[in-house]
Amino acid sequence: MLTISRPLTTDFSALRPDIQALQADLVRWRRQIHQRPELGFQEEITARFICDRLTEWGINYTSGVAKTGVVAIFAGQASTAIAPPEGTHTRLPVLGIRADMDGLPVQELNEVPYCSIHDGKMHACGHDGHVAIALGTAKYLKDHPDTFSGTVKIIFQPAEEGPGGAKPMVEADVLKNPDVDALVGLHLWNNLPLGTLGVRSGPMMAATEFFHCTIQGKGGHGAIPQQTVDAVVVGAQVVTALQTLVSRNIDPLKSAVVSVGEFKAGTAVNVIADSAFLSGTVRYFDPDYGELIPQRLEQIIAGVCAAHGASYQLDYHKLYPPVINDRAIADLVRSVALSVVETPAGVVPECQTMGGEDVSFFLQAVPGCYFFLGAANVDKDLAYPHHHPRFNFDETALGVGVETFVRIVEKFCPVDEDS
Repeated sequence: MLTISRPLTTDFSALRPDIQALQADLVRWRRQIHQRPELGFQEEITARFICDRLTEWGINYTSGVAKTGVVAIFAGQASTAIAPPEGTHTRLPVLGIRADMDGLPVQELNEVPYCSIHDGKMHACGHDGHVAIALGTAKYLKDHPDTFSGTVKIIFQPAEEGPGGAKPMVEADVLKNPDVDALVGLHLWNNLPLGTLGVRSGPMMAATEFFHCTIQGKGGHGAIPQQTVDAVVVGAQVVTALQTLVSRNIDPLKSAVVSVGEFKAGTAVNVIADSAFLSGTVRYFDPDYGELIPQRLEQIIAGVCAAHGASYQLDYHKLYPPVINDRAIADLVRSVALSVVETPAGVVPECQTMGGEDVSFFLQAVPGCYFFLGAANVDKDLAYPHHHPRFNFDETALGVGVETFVRIVEKFCPVDEDS
């Protein structure tokens, strides 16, 4: 995907004054969360911080959802002002907004006043900013209920980095009562510069799957190989053969990745290893490959092992499905993005990544759009990649995120001018 890190613009006059006035709070909230990162399903401090703000603003919420998740819900004032004709029932729209809130097992190396105080843990992917943006959106909408008609659910989700909190939240019926019609979410993105938004319909992020394979051969003396089944040789051929999985099974007009990340075998220079361990990851956009790839992967491993007289044990794990944006909701988000950045160059359509995201479980349940919010600024040394121990972003993006979410709400839940 396109990678740019110098800000496209520093003019954010499109941000309404009340959101510009929130910027100092957004930064403060983000930094407080950044200092106290927590791993998946351990986000007690973060959840308490969220609940305290929602309580202060008089917003109804449910906590402890999928262990540490929080769901805030509120309706626009315009919703109560619209009376349907007698004998009819008009269902007003319900929009979900998702923000993940967990950190990573990374030791932070940034030298900033708000550096992580939790040893070995860091907000190295921007989830602290996602929470701040969602809180700012809630605060603005609560203060301006006459600007939208319908209901907004803000879903503060645990454990995106693993083992995954979206699926248990869906299973806990966070998209029900009232039923969510569509859902949006954003990711602060250091592969795009401040002043841009990455929006596209269809596949946005890849499925995330992992495999672990143990190859069992027969060990022996390195000088007498005819008495052995060399697990290193078998494993090496498996790695090579797996490279044909994508090149000869996947439509070249589509994308997939099979990467072996681990290969462990052997204990001494003159000993032929009796076993080898391989593990890796699989990524693809097209859900149709969800069955083909693991099937072909095992067939390749089985065939190579059989050819050498080795055996194998394969564990294959499907973590997250691909993130696929609904065309109509993506079009809505794109139109909003154009009004926020006020330049066509600021909306980047070619923003796919083979990274994975469990927001995909929400988008399987309801139509929606997940998009990227450019946050890199090379001029301020704020362009390190995600998951890097020096990851940080230009906090100006926080206000842009709130403005974008608010405009999406206003467009998806419009006020009836004739009411």
